[in-house]
Amino acid sequence: MLDVFAAFTKSLRDLMRADVLWQAIWPPLVALAVWITVAVAVWAHGMALMAQIVPQLPWSGWEWLAHWASVFLLLAGFAALVYFTAIVLVAVFALPRLINLVAARDYPDLGRHGENVFWGSLGNTLGAGAIFVVGCLAMLPLLLIPGALLVLPLLWGSWFDQRTFRFDALAEHATRAEMQRLLTENRSRFYFAGIGTAAAAHVPLVNLLAPAFTALVFVHLGLAALRRQRLEGGIEL
Repeated sequence: MLDVFAAFTKSLRDLMRADVLWQAIWPPLVALAVWITVAVAVWAHGMALMAQIVPQLPWSGWEWLAHWASVFLLLAGFAALVYFTAIVLVAVFALPRLINLVAARDYPDLGRHGENVFWGSLGNTLGAGAIFVVGCLAMLPLLLIPGALLVLPLLWGSWFDQRTFRFDALAEHATRAEMQRLLTENRSRFYFAGIGTAAAAHVPLVNLLAPAFTALVFVHLGLAALRRQRLEGGIEL
């Protein structure tokens, strides 16, 4: 837990830097602009689809409840797409720059021995993203269950965060063998970090910076673990 706390603290510190903050801001803004445009264009069709998903209430006078439930589910679906798109933009485009900035300051002694970094990162992000989007769509009707809104998005978001960024944070520095060992030995740390970053994504305004903040947390957590593993193994950093 101390390692996770240290990663969160360093990530908050990094967000105070102008060059890091820019990499944190542009992905969610682009994702928001894209999906607002799409939402305006397809809103009527989306409401028609939600009307088929939301159970029709048989009691006269309760039609408004079904209507607002449809609006809520549609907004929740678009919110998930905005978050997913921002994560992809951060993971594929902003993260390499963030890794350079963080590594130069905190891990300058750590050698880079990654293999097929770009394609491996892209495949990992798109694979995790596809599962995330399908899971979000399957989860939508369950959000109408009282209390589910507080639990399900948090758990699903934490899985997505750690599944995406634990690989991307290590891809440039770790060999395949090192990465496999790190993922096995630090599984609980990555999941705890995922829960924390997923919780941050549910805080208004803070959630705009959540994708980049998540990337920073996993970069610090992963690179610190890699440094520790190499030192313990007597391997030259």
